[in-house]
Amino acid sequence: MLKFLDKLYKNHALIYKYLLYFVSIFLIVFFFPRGGKFKYEFQKGKPWQYENLYAPFDFSIQKDEDEIATEKLQLQQSQVNYYNYDASIVTSVYEDFDSRKKNFFDNDSLRLVSSNVLDAIGSQILAEVYTYGVLSDATQRRQGSLYLVKNNQAQPIGFNQLYTSKKIQAVINSQLRDRSLQGVTSSFSQLLLDIIKPNVFYNESLSQRELEASLSQISNTRGNIDEGKLIIARGEVVEAENFKILNSLKSEFESELWTDNSFYYILTGYTILVALVLMMLLLFLKKYRREIYGNNTKVTFIFFNILLMVFITTMMVKYNESYVFVVPLCILPIVLKTFFDARLGLYVHVLTVLLLGFVVPNSFEYIFLQIMAGIVTILTVSELYKRANLFISVGQITLIYVIGYFAFHVIHEGTLDNIQWLTFGFFLLNGMITLFAQPLIYIYEKIFGLVSDVSLLELSDTNSKLLKELSNKAPGTFHHSLQVANIAEAAANEIGANAMLVRVGALYHDIGKMQNPTYFTENQITNVNPHDELNPKDSAKIIIGHVIEGIEMARKNKLPDRIIDFIRVHHGTSLVYYFYKKQESIDEDVDEQDFRYPGPIPFSKETAILMMADAIEAASKSLKNPTFLMINDFVDKIISGQMQANQFVNANITFKEIEAIKKVMKQKLTNIYHLRVEYPE
Repeated sequence: MLKFLDKLYKNHALIYKYLLYFVSIFLIVFFFPRGGKFKYEFQKGKPWQYENLYAPFDFSIQKDEDEIATEKLQLQQSQVNYYNYDASIVTSVYEDFDSRKKNFFDNDSLRLVSSNVLDAIGSQILAEVYTYGVLSDATQRRQGSLYLVKNNQAQPIGFNQLYTSKKIQAVINSQLRDRSLQGVTSSFSQLLLDIIKPNVFYNESLSQRELEASLSQISNTRGNIDEGKLIIARGEVVEAENFKILNSLKSEFESELWTDNSFYYILTGYTILVALVLMMLLLFLKKYRREIYGNNTKVTFIFFNILLMVFITTMMVKYNESYVFVVPLCILPIVLKTFFDARLGLYVHVLTVLLLGFVVPNSFEYIFLQIMAGIVTILTVSELYKRANLFISVGQITLIYVIGYFAFHVIHEGTLDNIQWLTFGFFLLNGMITLFAQPLIYIYEKIFGLVSDVSLLELSDTNSKLLKELSNKAPGTFHHSLQVANIAEAAANEIGANAMLVRVGALYHDIGKMQNPTYFTENQITNVNPHDELNPKDSAKIIIGHVIEGIEMARKNKLPDRIIDFIRVHHGTSLVYYFYKKQESIDEDVDEQDFRYPGPIPFSKETAILMMADAIEAASKSLKNPTFLMINDFVDKIISGQMQANQFVNANITFKEIEAIKKVMKQKLTNIYHLRVEYPE
């Protein structure tokens, strides 16, 4: 049992990768839509590249969204609305007429007219007007037909059968004119117009219910294709009608394929393909990015970003597949290039796009556009700490999307008609969301402990709290760190290493000397050396201790782990040679381990460069009247000694790169000591 637990502990990193691998496969397949995949790829306007296709079963031709929208619009325009007839208003109008006609007929100017005649005319007009009712003048629609709900029965009538105030005036005038009573037209008309009230009103709820019932009856299909019928022949161009039939077959095929019998087969197929994609990623990391492969935090970070993009895209497809290009997929290569390198960023982006090809509609078009956008992202995004760079890159990415979509539309439609201008808006929105990469990078730094160029630029500010404290407490060490930073940065640029990372590492590599600054020669401003009062072993302990104290100080000030690595390895496992020899002169029986730095040795090009630059800059202070030849031999001797001590065996640095570094460092030392050609006297 103990052996098993011991073996388990030794292989915990590998076990974690297996667990991450299988969990990622499960989550991605879980995100995928529940449906099979149609085995044919086709595009409108392009030839059918497969064998003659016959209908494998009976299916209906699905209407597209435009057809359904047109039918709905026509139905809404032809909809017959419902209006309520209010009988209580009619009763009140008659009562009002009875109460007001007595005063009206008593008027002296109307005594020549029989009150019975006017009473009969008024009653006749009211009866005629309220046969179907009076419509409010505020009603917009006045043409066509409607359903009049009267006594709980709906009766179809025309709008022209209803009365309005203008029409009522005409009826009154006509009735009085027929009876030669033009003399009372004005006053009698005013009486009737005052008492007649609208009693027909629009019934919105009932009309809406009827409209919804009618809309629900719209069929999503038109016509059927019988089993065995030729759908499209090999080489035939996929045109509008064939395109609709093929889409209908695809939809029917995928829905019928996802049944209880085929569920596990399809799930197995998806699982195998996703497993292959993620396996290619792990193999790439293991073969070409061993440092990343060995760091489970970084591997988790990469898998997390893939899962995040798959999740967001699948959710967008389920919500509305038209919005699929709103998802800012190019954030993925931006983030990965920022924390790792361009090659890894593009590789992961392509694998992610391949996974999303199972999810999105028009997968070929989607994959083509996204891969092109990813390539442009990798080629254009650099030095994100410069504010304008990200905006320029996002503008170029958006332009690629727009041009690519325009080209596909022309290929599919053969014309500029029916172009979806809203899609260009989606591309612009995609670009705006892509700008969120900057704050996202900051969030990732805090969560996963990674370091970006933006953070490195902030850390390189010599006015930062820690570097200012170093310049105050140990000014000599601060000056030494600046010189080392300049030398190391130039060397890193020469061999293509991360120059910004090397510079920041060099600025902070000796912060541990702040604890005992006077024990280091660069900070001694008098001839008094505190080491003269100590034995060599204690002196070596103080010198070696600046590494441990620097690590503790860096952690206390929350410096990133990548910067702390420079503090940890900048002396490797080298020997504090001066005090070792001094102890050896006192006591021949000397333990080397008491005079060696704890290590580890450098494990990257950047940390190896810092070790070389630190040793050369520090030792160069001992040169008296240096010449070109003296500096040349001096640099060769220092770096050769480090190589013989096996300090670079774990760093992925070549002999060719070391020679290039030596050349740069010789030039830098020459510039520092201002060597000039000696002029004759």
